[in-house]
Amino acid sequence: MKLDSKIPEGPLAEKWTNYKSNQDLVNPANKRKIDIIVVGTGLAGASAAASLGELGFNVKIFCIQDSPRRAHSIAAQGGINATKNYPNDGDSTYRLFYDTVKGGDYRAREANVYRLAEVSSNIIDQCVAQGVPFARDYGGLLDNRSFGGALVSRTFYARGQTGQQLLLGAYGALSKEIHKGSVELFTRREMMDLVVIDGKARGIITRNLINGELEKHFGHAVVIATGGYGNAFFLSTMAMTSNGSAAWQVYKKGAFFGNPNFTQIHPTCIPVPGAPQT
Repeated sequence: MKLDSKIPEGPLAEKWTNYKSNQDLVNPANKRKIDIIVVGTGLAGASAAASLGELGFNVKIFCIQDSPRRAHSIAAQGGINATKNYPNDGDSTYRLFYDTVKGGDYRAREANVYRLAEVSSNIIDQCVAQGVPFARDYGGLLDNRSFGGALVSRTFYARGQTGQQLLLGAYGALSKEIHKGSVELFTRREMMDLVVIDGKARGIITRNLINGELEKHFGHAVVIATGGYGNAFFLSTMAMTSNGSAAWQVYKKGAFFGNPNFTQIHPTCIPVPGAPQT
């Protein structure tokens, strides 16, 4: 099977700009005719569903917990990087791109990393608009700190609660779209299977975790945003629902699963010999 990552042609720094300028668009009048399924309500899923709903699509989003606020995204603490260069210490799109590729041991897909660096500043603006209380300096501007071995100060943070505050901001945006009617939220649902028609994901089968019933849902597109799978290992500090069940269902239907050994662990998961750890 050939791996096709759908990366646009052209120079690295121009790929996505050229793609956006020439991509096919959906007429606003037709967006209400398109149904999109989003599985997962963490930072990725909630943000995607809120954005797609605001764009005018019909969105169904599925949460394995009783509330999107219980997503494991709350566990992130350090901050989020962007190339705003507020400290004026020489940051740029290329520097963030290079640091990210280097931090990934040069194994990341470079075109996607460059796109990430390009949109990073807009993501911070989006989070601020959603009410995320990032730390600010004495002049009232967003503060930055150096983090993770970067040569510049580009990390935006909210004390040690960055993930939680980002999730609450995304949840607020999602709740607005739910109230508006563009997004429908299904809580306590576990994805049991992916429906593939003519090689394209067109729906999902879910189990209602309250009454055990199986449900089927159709969509013109399916977004899988179900997070990590740390609980596949005996020792993990991830949420118990981070079990990889949805990712496994997608893999069985033909999706590629790259580098499953690249799993983030926490030092407290490493067992120590001798007396019990206190």
